[in-house]
Amino acid sequence: MSMTIAGPDGKSRCSWCASVPEFLPYHDTEWGYPVSDDRRLFEKLSLEGFQSGLSWRTILVKRDNFRAAFHDFDFDRIARFTQRDVERLLQDQGIIRHRGKIEAVINNAARAQELVKREGSLAAFVWRYEPHEEHRAEPQTASTSAESVALSKDLKKLGWKFVGPTTMYAFMQAMGLINDHAEDCVIRAKVERARRSFQRPGC
Repeated sequence: MSMTIAGPDGKSRCSWCASVPEFLPYHDTEWGYPVSDDRRLFEKLSLEGFQSGLSWRTILVKRDNFRAAFHDFDFDRIARFTQRDVERLLQDQGIIRHRGKIEAVINNAARAQELVKREGSLAAFVWRYEPHEEHRAEPQTASTSAESVALSKDLKKLGWKFVGPTTMYAFMQAMGLINDHAEDCVIRAKVERARRSFQRPGC
């Protein structure tokens, strides 16, 4: 089975981005590009948690609603959410109304604050788990890695929730800790250039 398809411009793309219309712009402009912004990292950690048991399309089409509901994933604000906010969010039809996942985001916001105090930034912590290139699996052949298992384990020790190894691997794919675009995907080279010029946090 081919890992690529021809995009609307005739150039090869990862085959998954043809599944639904929303995936192509996400694939071309976001997926795999390295991110060091703490708020964007926290957003992705949160949305990956919401995705657990669901499809990414379900989350992606609701992403603007999630951003509105969670103040653009400003974890300093979310950490101050109360039970009243939980009940408000459970009535918000624009998001996934799952009490455990909503409460996990609020809990994780407080844990993110603690990490920032200890490490200087969330990015500085997360990027320590970037795999060495020689340890990488072939693109899109794995759902976990030693690094995603380690990141999951260490976050759980720090009190984070909904951060399992598979969830963390998807996070690492999306946030550019690995370049998991197919070898002949036209975006792979763009992502690789971005990764080469990317200033790793804490370096």
